Amino acid sequence: MSTGRRKHLSVLVRQRLRNLRDKTGEDYQLLLTTYALERLLYRLSQSEYADRFVLKGAMLFVALTGKSHRVTRDLDLLGYGDASAEHIAQVFRQISTTSVEPDGMVFDPEGITVQAIREDQVYESQRVRLMARLDTAVFPITVDIGFGDAVTPEAKSLVFPGLLDFPEPQVLAYPPETVVAEKLQALVYLGMRNSRMKDFYDLYLMARTFSFEGPVLIEAIRATFERRVTNLPKDRPVALQAQFAEDPVKQTQWEGFLNRSGLSDAPMQLLTVVETLNTFLTPLLSAVEADGEYNQVWRDGGLWQPRAKVRNATHSRKSID
Repeated sequence: MSTGRRKHLSVLVRQRLRNLRDKTGEDYQLLLTTYALERLLYRLSQSEYADRFVLKGAMLFVALTGKSHRVTRDLDLLGYGDASAEHIAQVFRQISTTSVEPDGMVFDPEGITVQAIREDQVYESQRVRLMARLDTAVFPITVDIGFGDAVTPEAKSLVFPGLLDFPEPQVLAYPPETVVAEKLQALVYLGMRNSRMKDFYDLYLMARTFSFEGPVLIEAIRATFERRVTNLPKDRPVALQAQFAEDPVKQTQWEGFLNRSGLSDAPMQLLTVVETLNTFLTPLLSAVEADGEYNQVWRDGGLWQPRAKVRNATHSRKSID
């Protein structure tokens, strides 16, 4: 494609994002960032490094549900292999210049920086920053990459839904069970120090959106706690107790999270979230701590039920139908 046609395409894409803003009411800068991250993810999917990274974080929820539940301005990945800053910088220089169907985006390979992340990290993690350009709009984007975590069951390929009608990224992604296991480990590990209200919301969303097989989720929790060298609690974790949700500091943190995120599907009261998570997670922790089994099924938004009971109920519904 000629330089003139590329310029025309970038102008067209930018206008289409403005149209999307007018239609949805989304923040325009957030749409720009989301589009840039999506197109970088597409370049990753078309590169030789496609099997070296696994999608996680808030953008994973977009892929799993097709909806943007929580505002994010970065891309979260699990990486395999060399975690050094020098290697990661070289990898992303190649990813950013991977040849793809023109989509209006240009990434600057020379301005890439990589810095270690030290925030509550058990394993080495790196933060990649690079500049993106769409027409005359130039802005930074961030990719956070963790290394060393267990993925149980194994990562599977899924299609990330695109904002516009360009080819969509097909990438490896965390299974929901690993998402639950990692966020649960953080709740247990941090206790009353936990100010990561996004984790409480994400777990609440998982419990309200997905169904889970108890035995599979048990294995994911066991693998994550072992890999992160975290002791399983013998009693209910403080983060799943009413005293946590009723703490004035935690209530203020929850209110601040709601105000920043603009979520419409999150409970106003942190206690509502904690009560749901207690019902969802405490039986699992008890089973793992006792080195036992948990032959139950969680139905989205409901209670744990024996697997046989669920199968019988499903069979009855089919018979009626």
